[in-house]
Amino acid sequence: MVNLVNLESVSKSYGVRPLLDGVSLGVSAGERIGVVGLNGGGKTTLLEVLAGIAEPDSGRVSQFRDLRMAVVTQRTELPANSTVRNAVLDPHGFSAEHEWAADPRVRSVLTGLGMTRLGLDTPVTDFSGGERRRVALAAALVRDLDLLVLDEPTNHLDVEGVHWLADHLLERKCALVIVTHDRWFLDTVCNRTWEVVQGRVEQYEGGYADWIFARAERARITQQAEEKRQNLARKELAWLQRGAKARTSKPRYRMEAAEALIADVPEPRDTVELVAFAKRRLGKTVLELEDVDLRIADRALLDAVTWRIGPGDRIGLVGVNGSGKTSLLKLLAGEREPDAGKRVEGKTVRLAHLTQELHDLPGQWRVLEAIEDVAERVTLGKYELSASQLGERFGFGKGRQWTPVEDLSGGERRRLQLARLLMAEPNVLILDEPTNDLDIDTLQQLEDLLDNWPGTLVVVSHDRYLVERVCDSVHALFGDGRLTHLTGGIDEYLERRESLLDAAEGSVGKQATDAAKPRGLSGAEEHAARKELARCERQLDKLEEREAGLHEKLAEAATAPERVAELNVELRALKQEKDDIETRWMELADQLG
Repeated sequence: MVNLVNLESVSKSYGVRPLLDGVSLGVSAGERIGVVGLNGGGKTTLLEVLAGIAEPDSGRVSQFRDLRMAVVTQRTELPANSTVRNAVLDPHGFSAEHEWAADPRVRSVLTGLGMTRLGLDTPVTDFSGGERRRVALAAALVRDLDLLVLDEPTNHLDVEGVHWLADHLLERKCALVIVTHDRWFLDTVCNRTWEVVQGRVEQYEGGYADWIFARAERARITQQAEEKRQNLARKELAWLQRGAKARTSKPRYRMEAAEALIADVPEPRDTVELVAFAKRRLGKTVLELEDVDLRIADRALLDAVTWRIGPGDRIGLVGVNGSGKTSLLKLLAGEREPDAGKRVEGKTVRLAHLTQELHDLPGQWRVLEAIEDVAERVTLGKYELSASQLGERFGFGKGRQWTPVEDLSGGERRRLQLARLLMAEPNVLILDEPTNDLDIDTLQQLEDLLDNWPGTLVVVSHDRYLVERVCDSVHALFGDGRLTHLTGGIDEYLERRESLLDAAEGSVGKQATDAAKPRGLSGAEEHAARKELARCERQLDKLEEREAGLHEKLAEAATAPERVAELNVELRALKQEKDDIETRWMELADQLG
């Protein structure tokens, strides 16, 4: 297998802190590598050194000759004064619309990442940071590549966008190195895992579930004194074994060792006991919306909706970006009034709302002082913690707790905001994207606290793993003015969204065909149509030859399952491309009569 990039004894420091210390590793063709580790531990630095963006202090980085590589980091810049078309399509020679429209991959990327919805001729200077990141990602994905390097590509994508990106990357043959804290994404896409820890890079086979197993097994064998870390890893493994079917069926596990590890680990939570306790704390009424209308400008988010949230309910709220999830959370939190109807809040409710905005705190405060400003001790379910202990749970070690707030990064301020929220001992938690800027270890700590938290919980998150882990039910906003309860969870949400998109595309296609029928073609239009028709016929001839060749290769590879799987993926893509061109050929033939 060809090595695309090699690092040999690479070291890199910023200030006095070594982020990479004598690291040697390589990326081979076809590998899909997930990079994990603590925030600030060197993951982004590793990507930038590997991609040639940053020079190592010592050691050597070598790349395969004529390597086709695209890099999308959190620092990626778009060309000044450019439009979406300029940034995504122009660099790759797609000067006319029919050229990119005939390419299934380009069309899929533009649709899947919402570029057509943003508008191809919209200036990128008008976009938010998240929209600019999606444009940069689209510009990378439309290319033919040997290696794709991505830093947190799932940030600013909704659940549907994350699912599309995972499917897209699985269909591509290029190698992938990706930093992400989205554990469902890691487990779905990656076949290797790198953990950046204390300047080293530990390498593991498999995705997130396999990495968790290997880490727990290593802790057990060496009997290290990291009891909290070990117990969390064992509990996480128990969840993976008992949770969603997609995870429990993985054949990669050494099942006997896994069962031994989790034999004495209890279920993540006793739902019946927690609901009973929540009823004693909250009474019958928690939050209720009665015949509520909620509007933004001229768009109805809710139309005469009644929703009763009871004691101990644990609800995940999903929907595409812009569907109104944050506005609904603000309504639940009492931070905005409904346009019609009423909001009812129980008398015993102590509500806490984690927003996506960071609240300003006095910069001279130390981290521990900011937490103790709320309370010195807190009881969260079965845990009784001091302010210092809760700080440790959220990644602030003893030394870091004396850091001034003004010196914290955005991610650290987010963690501090969450710690202060929980320190107030609320009995109703409303969380808007709580996983933003949290590393995997901190996410595990948060989930461990929420597993045993005896209150009512409403969560908006694009992190599918978190929603499935801590919530008992899922509701969705589909843009029809209603709030839909999904008994099938996120899988049902994705199926419904796919059906809605298919129906919308069919309707648009029919309208376009009907509109074209009565209008005759001009001489220039007829000439262009006949020219494109001939090009479609040539493309179809070539695709039929390729299809025949693939069938021959499938017959030869009948005893090699991995090769058969690769060829099947290629065959499906070819058939899709062929179907698209045939559809276009029929449209042109109809126009020409």
